[in-house]
Amino acid sequence: MHTKERKSLFGYFTKGEIALWCISTTLIVASFFLFDRENYLTLTASFIGTTSLIFNAKGNPFGQFLMVIFSILYGIISFTFAYYGEMITYLGMTAPMAVVALISWLGNPYNGNKAEVKVNRLKFKEIIFMMLSSAVITIIFYYILAVFHTANLIPSTISVTTSFLAVYLTFRRSAFYAIGYAANDIVLIILWLLATISNISYLSVAICFVVFLVNDIYGFINWSRIQKRQEANCVIAMND
Repeated sequence: MHTKERKSLFGYFTKGEIALWCISTTLIVASFFLFDRENYLTLTASFIGTTSLIFNAKGNPFGQFLMVIFSILYGIISFTFAYYGEMITYLGMTAPMAVVALISWLGNPYNGNKAEVKVNRLKFKEIIFMMLSSAVITIIFYYILAVFHTANLIPSTISVTTSFLAVYLTFRRSAFYAIGYAANDIVLIILWLLATISNISYLSVAICFVVFLVNDIYGFINWSRIQKRQEANCVIAMND
């Protein structure tokens, strides 16, 4: 990477965002070498995941591109512990929806700025539709996961619900997408802590999602700021 490109990249992120990314990746690498040391796929997925979140927090479509890659890798990792719900959810829903979200974000830049998506507010009818859809998907997946004898069935089913809400809100460019992912992070922390009972190496995955939780909380805070700025600029433009 050229010096000019590095300066541009560091100028794009705030000092706080750079610090958040550095601390996040340091924790991920440290937990890997403390509790795993073997599954480099987990380390790679975690690194890509936390990088995608910092770009998503900026409303940058590149974050969704990285999320597609992370979803594929995480689906493979989930398969190794018979978390078929996670595997099916990420390979069959999160990854495809990340592709759709990428297309949506690229097609809705804010004032022509391709590095920032235009934030959207959901209407009441769409919120009702989203909640009803999530209920239907939850019921369907519960029985599918039961057939596959999925480990920790109830948390796995709840993870499907939170994942659906997160990807739907991401596709619709709502600031609450990050709340959906934060809820999913909490469920996944529980799932992988349960997995550590039989294999301590999975603790690195649990720590990864603790890091993701912090990043998603920041994502919601920053998107709320972006939304206020965009809406304020819209009011100013209308009054001019």
